[in-house]
Amino acid sequence: MADNAKKNQAQVKNAQRAAEGRKAMADYEAEAAAVRAKTERLRALRLAKEAAESTTAPAPKKSAAPRSKAAKPVKGASSTLAQWLHDQQKGGRRT
Repeated sequence: MADNAKKNQAQVKNAQRAAEGRKAMADYEAEAAAVRAKTERLRALRLAKEAAESTTAPAPKKSAAPRSKAAKPVKGASSTLAQWLHDQQKGGRRT
């Protein structure tokens, strides 16, 4: 008789744990669905905003003066490779 009582208690505990597990899983799934819905809504809002901005944004102006292809020398920059290497050696860099 004691064995039956212990079995019954174990079965009741297992049933309670199973019920708690089902409730926890339902809560988890509900939260995940809410996150997916929120993400979908925010994505739709962002895409709508980007579409509105792209249609209302003016085209970028081109400058009237054409740019030269040659790079402008930076102040203090060496004019030749040999000069640059010489400056590197003077600065303590080994080549």
